[in-house]
Amino acid sequence: MFKNRALSLNNSIGSPFIELHTVESTNNYAMGLVHEGVAHHGTAVFAHEQTKGKGQRDKEWISEGGKNVALSIVIEPKTLALSESFLLSMCVAVATQQFVIKSLGNEVTIKCPNDIYWRDRKAGGILIENVLQGSNWKFAIAGIGLNINQAWFPDLETKAVSFKQVTGLELDPLELAKELCKAIDGSFKLLSHQPQKLIEEYKSALFKRDEIVRFKKGSRVFNAIVKDVTTQGQLVVQHSIEERFDAGDVEWVIS
Repeated sequence: MFKNRALSLNNSIGSPFIELHTVESTNNYAMGLVHEGVAHHGTAVFAHEQTKGKGQRDKEWISEGGKNVALSIVIEPKTLALSESFLLSMCVAVATQQFVIKSLGNEVTIKCPNDIYWRDRKAGGILIENVLQGSNWKFAIAGIGLNINQAWFPDLETKAVSFKQVTGLELDPLELAKELCKAIDGSFKLLSHQPQKLIEEYKSALFKRDEIVRFKKGSRVFNAIVKDVTTQGQLVVQHSIEERFDAGDVEWVIS
């Protein structure tokens, strides 16, 4: 289905690794480096504190300073077409999910498109922003946030979870971020050589797969079985008919 791809493998992800004390957004900082022409494939930006972290669909990513992973990575997709951008999203999500499993165990899944869940609670999120030159996809900025030592989540007590809440252990966010870079580097190489294997790993990690979930689209609320995710990032659900939804088109109603 997919050919082997000569992606940007000359630089390892996490090299260089830039450590910042405080920044508004690691994604914005990394994007600035790209526009200044001083970033290349693999450049990683870590901040101990983000004051204006970015989440999906213009939402703010709220994170307590000094207690979590706030990491952005510059990726050069090379021969991937922009129409294949969800493959890169799968790549980062699989690497992050498998990395989190090492600490939190096998109840870690990927909620489409790329949130990291432990049971029914969010342990991390991923935001990928693209840099285009005309119609050419030049770079992607992959921002990853993981809840590590934070023990209190305002207004999200039943929806968010941290490594510490699950394990009782205080961990070093900086060291975890460096280890995560290595995991993403390995996943990126898998995308280059065995993209179908990566797709299968993503699908096998899908949150609520083959379970009935309550969804909301506008004023319509319905139950459906989570069946699949396409390589274009569409969530496939089944009730009396099969339906497909782009990211953000449907809300998961999870108590």
